[in-house]
Amino acid sequence: MQFGVYTFVETERDPATGRPIHVERTLAETMAEIELADRVGLDVFALGEHHRPDYAVSAPAVALAFAAARTKTIRLSSAVTVLSSDDPVRVYQQYATLDLLSCGRAEIMAGRGSFIESFPLFGYDLDDYDELFAEKLELLLAIRASERVTWEGKLRAPLKDLGVYPRALQNPLPVWIAVGGTPQSIARAGALGLPLALAIIGGEPARFAPMAHLYREAAKRAGQDPARLALGINGHGFLADTAVEATAAFYEPYAETMSRIGRERGWPGLTRAQFEAGRAPNGHLTVGTPAEAIAKILAQHAIFGHQRYLMQMRVGQMPHAAIMRSIELFGTMVAPAVRQALAEQARASAPQP
Repeated sequence: MQFGVYTFVETERDPATGRPIHVERTLAETMAEIELADRVGLDVFALGEHHRPDYAVSAPAVALAFAAARTKTIRLSSAVTVLSSDDPVRVYQQYATLDLLSCGRAEIMAGRGSFIESFPLFGYDLDDYDELFAEKLELLLAIRASERVTWEGKLRAPLKDLGVYPRALQNPLPVWIAVGGTPQSIARAGALGLPLALAIIGGEPARFAPMAHLYREAAKRAGQDPARLALGINGHGFLADTAVEATAAFYEPYAETMSRIGRERGWPGLTRAQFEAGRAPNGHLTVGTPAEAIAKILAQHAIFGHQRYLMQMRVGQMPHAAIMRSIELFGTMVAPAVRQALAEQARASAPQP
């Protein structure tokens, strides 16, 4: 299994005005976190794309290119590229360039986006929300497949035997589909034979098992080999040497962020009881000690049989030193232990000669 970290790079905000401050420090700390993740043997680091004052990264490819020069082996991904409001030609060019700079470590995690600010910002109509993503994903995959592209859709100007350069070092450049549980998007990823990143940010993970089944069944019906598909689980988590330390560092920023976003969408604020339910063995939050994280990830693997697990550690204004310790524990204790346990399970279930 691959392990990694993803972040939306929350900004530090002035308590009086709510405006972002010290954004340059936030970005520098994020680069240090990526470097540490690389050193401790994690497989992936992913940066989200947002166009709001509470997040620092609106151009993930630029930030990841900087990280590429400071890392050696870790894969560098968006989380997500809001493809619906971007141009697939530029997306491919940016990540192909990143792929060349990083010697083949770039990935695109494409999604429709959980926020809507990018649509009016780039002149798109929210009434076209679903059609924009489907059409632009089709074009992105056509560009990925062929140096010269002829394509026509409804919402973008056509391409008539035009070349798209530079070409990525990886062939094909990895494109994951990121979803929060929308069945249509899950089935689309399976039918196209694309890897799927399923975000579980609330509720019991076991309730999402039908999504994994839908993904693999859609692939099978479309003639894809389900055994060749990759499923990733993305979720909130935080590690410390004790569960008390982990909870103390994570709870207040997490609760403030989830409650603030909830208010924007008409949801009630997060309660401490809901947080503790999420931390329970069958809950969605991987917040606690390395031992607790190992047990929870293995339990989720028994449900999903997934190949990748990404943890979002920064949810709100988290202390940088605590995040660094969490990354260290994740890479040096959790990932090796889970890999070893899964390898032992595979050996035990393998047919005997």
